[in-house]
This record gives sequence, structure tokens and C-alpha cells, in this order.
Amino acid sequence: ANSPASSILPRTPTCLNGSNKLTEFHSHSGADPRLAGGRLTIDIPALMANYRLLGELSGGARAAGVVKANAYGLGIEIVVPALLAAGCEDFFVALPEEGIAVRKLAADAQIFVLAGLFEAEAAPFYSEARLIPVLNTERDIAIWEAHCGVEGRALPCAIHVDTGMNRLGLTVERALGYARENALTRAIEPVLLMSHLACADEPMHPLNRKQVELFRRVREAYGGVEASMANSAGVFLGDSARFDLTRPGIALYGGQPVSGAAKPIRPVVTAEARVAQIRYVRAGERASYGGAATLTRDTTIAVAAVGYADGYHRSGSGAGVPLRAAVPQGAHGFVAGRRVPVLGRVTMDLTLFDVTDCGPDAVQPGDHIELFGPNIPLDEAAHAAGTIAYELLTSLGRRWQRHVIGAEEDRA
Repeated sequence: ANSPASSILPRTPTCLNGSNKLTEFHSHSGADPRLAGGRLTIDIPALMANYRLLGELSGGARAAGVVKANAYGLGIEIVVPALLAAGCEDFFVALPEEGIAVRKLAADAQIFVLAGLFEAEAAPFYSEARLIPVLNTERDIAIWEAHCGVEGRALPCAIHVDTGMNRLGLTVERALGYARENALTRAIEPVLLMSHLACADEPMHPLNRKQVELFRRVREAYGGVEASMANSAGVFLGDSARFDLTRPGIALYGGQPVSGAAKPIRPVVTAEARVAQIRYVRAGERASYGGAATLTRDTTIAVAAVGYADGYHRSGSGAGVPLRAAVPQGAHGFVAGRRVPVLGRVTMDLTLFDVTDCGPDAVQPGDHIELFGPNIPLDEAAHAAGTIAYELLTSLGRRWQRHVIGAEEDRA
């Protein structure tokens, strides 16, 4: 018989069959559900629905899947098979190690590595895993040209042009010049020309139009090479920013891509903290480090076993942190049908919630309090912590038990 310890090890999933259908997912991974202080529920049908919606909204363009940062904290091994089953053929990662992980799951996909080439010794790894480097600098170009010379053939790559982000990419002038040079030498094979929108989450920002106009100018110089500019928010800017390939990221995972305007994006991740203890505290007493919360009534406190070591940010505390001067209301949870506020400071492993209004005995040790999900929107939880959905998801630590809801309609 298996020992209790042996059952803690996560099962290896079978994710795809030959027809790109989802066949089996983890029932859980990460910490054992009997032992974990928090659980993440990842809704694969919602993820797939978001991808298909973003594909429809991309018009004539294909929609890629951005799976950098371990698929925004959800797990490449979970997200990539789901996106493949939904029809995704193109993936973007930040680093080559991420690309290699995607390649193991997606034999035929185009996989673009955004950070480019750090040194010449990295180039062979791209060839071996059939990764496509995004060339951001003259140095990147020189390294890739030299590697193509060693290989004896022009190898595919993407050219990144900076149109106003002032982060990665060639200047517009240099990108135009290189289009002329490579047309003569054919030293490399650009398969994608790309740029990145800086302010797409603000649809009326004047920089959006300026960037699109500059990018169109460069695109003309690269002839028939496919072009990509729109991130999640850019998909909603209209046809002018979509070009041939869109690059949705946060919207795939349930984040709202446009400031102040809710879009029809389904929540994908639910984070819940397990209740470790219930305390009954008199009015006038204090709670958490620094006595940050002074209780104005007799209070029922649920002590939940998740804290900032798990990625539930200390800045979301109900009191006792500088952010509360700028964003007065701290984070909330949801339990027993009610929203419940965080009390005092979020600590490394524990967070206090005021569950008084839930009623006597409504919350018990072992129950779970939703931190974000269908009742506490991801973006609301991020705002309460003075951050964005991207950071909240990618901060999620290793101690969560991850439960994956599979796509029953795609099971064969």
C-alpha cells in the first residue's frame, strides 16, 4: 500500500492525445490538499474560452499565447496544453529556458523568446529547441548572423523595433536601415516584425496612435514579413493595432486589460486561504503586528494560513502599512456568502479576517476564504495591494495546492 508520504507527490498528467484534445489533467499539484494552507483553482475551460474570445476579437489576425513567467504563475505544463487544444499555434516567452519547456509540450508551435540573445554561446540552444529569438539590438543581430553562418543557412528570427516604449528594440531608423541591409545579404530570415504598445490600457492615449503609425512605416520596409504589435489591451484598440499576430497575456488569465472598462474576460484563477483558527476578541483590543487594527466591536477573527510568503502582498493589509494613506481600503476575502475585510497587517504566513458579520459559527477551522476569484475580482485584489494583476499572479509561491479543473468537453 502507498504510504501517506508517497501520495503527496503530484501525479504526472497526460495532457494531449494526437488530435490536440485535452485528455487528463492533474487533480492537484504542488502541496498536498490535506496539508496546504492555500489552494489555487485553475479553470481550464475559462482559460480556453478567453483565448477563443481574444482570437475572435483579433479579427483577421491570429492570436498567440504569452506564457512567460511560468504562464503568469499558473504553470507552463498546465497552460500550454490547454492553449494548444484551443487552437493556439504561437507562443511567447521571456527566456530560452521557458521556451525549451514549451517546446517539450508543443512540438510544432512557433516559440518566440522576447529577451533576445545575451551572448553567442546561447545561440545553439535556440537552434536545438527550434526557438525563434527576438532580436532587440545590433549585438543580437550580429550574434544571430554569425550563428547562421556557422549553421550554413539563414535561420528564423523576429525583429523588435521600439516605437515609443523605450525598453527593448531597435530604433525606427536602425530597423529601417537593417531592412535594406538584410534584403541584400539574406543573412537571417525574419519571420516576424514586432513592437510593443506602452499605453494600450488607456485607449485614448495619444502615444497609441503615434506608435502604430511608426510601426506601419517600418512594416512597409520589411515587405511580406508578418507583423505583431497588440498585447491584451491592444486587441481592444481596433484593427489598426492588430496586424497579423496579436499577443494576449494577462487577459488569458482573467485580468482586465483596459483601465476602467470591464471586458468580457472570464476569471481563471481562484486563490483561497485555509482557516487555521477562529478567535473571539473584545472591543478595544488590538490585532496583528504593531497592534495595527484596533477593534471597535466584539470581533470574530478567522486566522488564515496564507501570507506574503505565498504572494499575498503585505501592502494589501487592512491597516499598518503606508499604502492605506493612498488607497484607504485594504484587501477583502469572501467566505460564507459575505465579503470580509483583512484585519491589520498581512504577515509572512498568516492573514487575519474579520468574519463577525458572517454570523455565529458560520466560519470554522478548515474552511477556505477566497482571496481572489469569482467573488473578489483579481484586479480588485491587486488594486487593494497597490499593484496590478500581473504582479499578483506571478508572485504566487510554491506552497499553494494547485487544483486544475479540466475541459470535459474536450476529453476524448
